[in-house]
Amino acid sequence: MPRPGQVKSPASDRLSDRIALGVLTRAFPPELIDEVVAACGRTEQRHRLLPARVVVYFVLAMCLFFGQGYEEVARLLVQGLEREGRWARAWRVPTTAAIGRARLRLGPEPLRVLFARVCRPVAVRETEGAWYRNRRLVAVDGTVFDLPDTAANAEFFGRPGSSRGQGRSAYPQARVAAVAECGTHAVFAAEVAPLSVHESVLAQRLFPALGDGMLVLADRGFCGLDLWRAARAGGADLLWRVRSVVVLPVVTMLDDGSYLSEIVATRDRSRRADPERVRVIEYTIGPRGGDGTVYRLITSILDPAEAPAEELAALYAQRWEIENTLDEIKNHQGGPRMVLRSQHPRGVEQEIFAFLLVHHALRGLMHQAALRGGHDPDRISFTRTLRIVRRHVTGQAALSPLPTRPDHRPEPV
Repeated sequence: MPRPGQVKSPASDRLSDRIALGVLTRAFPPELIDEVVAACGRTEQRHRLLPARVVVYFVLAMCLFFGQGYEEVARLLVQGLEREGRWARAWRVPTTAAIGRARLRLGPEPLRVLFARVCRPVAVRETEGAWYRNRRLVAVDGTVFDLPDTAANAEFFGRPGSSRGQGRSAYPQARVAAVAECGTHAVFAAEVAPLSVHESVLAQRLFPALGDGMLVLADRGFCGLDLWRAARAGGADLLWRVRSVVVLPVVTMLDDGSYLSEIVATRDRSRRADPERVRVIEYTIGPRGGDGTVYRLITSILDPAEAPAEELAALYAQRWEIENTLDEIKNHQGGPRMVLRSQHPRGVEQEIFAFLLVHHALRGLMHQAALRGGHDPDRISFTRTLRIVRRHVTGQAALSPLPTRPDHRPEPV
């Protein structure tokens, strides 16, 4: 330990204060992490081997190197620094139990706040495939994550019924609803809830992220007058598919084959009180002369000159981009038949937001590369980008700008 007044050499700083993760550190700078940690009341009163900032980066790395054990992820965090000779002593890798306790101390709040601070739509006007005329294309959808079969997870999140009628599913599941930018796959709003919360209810918590200049695509599960008005409240336009049983009376036929109609709340169906004016587009996808799938879309864009029916029918296929986004997170960033590793509900929420943060960082990197090359971001492989980042991330370690005070030593967790 240095004598009073002695300047501490870089080699004697704690390695845990120097951890960095290349692209993740650039997306989530250490000073921002510290600010979020402080805002959530997670700043330590004593220095630990695993301070809060390091635990945030560990959870992010855990979701980048999914499938690796806790202690291996900890080694991956520091191997770049050790290789470059930035550390004079060996760092004692924390045990799995110590890392688990550190995650519980941190909780989900810092990851949730970090997501809210950083994750925004990333497309600019030059981004190919991200716009319809002057509107930013975004989509809303829901999914579920399989969780470890613990009593805590099962009690809080619940289980789905077995599809084969043989009792309950093997895994508890968490429901997630998200909004993503279609052109870049950047998720910029998300919520996590127990399985008993319907995705349409969960989606309403996302709608404050929608605003003027957006065109929001959604599938049949999100139909309903209250949901429609909540999504429209911030000024966004909507293009949603509706079920065939929804009554849509023809009010005015339009020249492009669409027609104006009204939707009402289920509770007012008989009286058709307090209706909302919409425009309806109907078309069939399938073989000529054969049975095809009938699509019925409703939109808040009432003027065909602003958005012709044929263009909107073709545009609706962009809704599948959020399906691809969720597939990237669950089956590529995670793995086939992925089961999260968190044993407790607070850890589950923490882990899900970490997955979303890492995905946003990767997609931001891909967007920058697409812009530089003049390409559509969809032309860049997510899987290849993920492999490259995993391969190089530990070798891109950068020094923390925040020095460790010389009068503190690391304490065991």
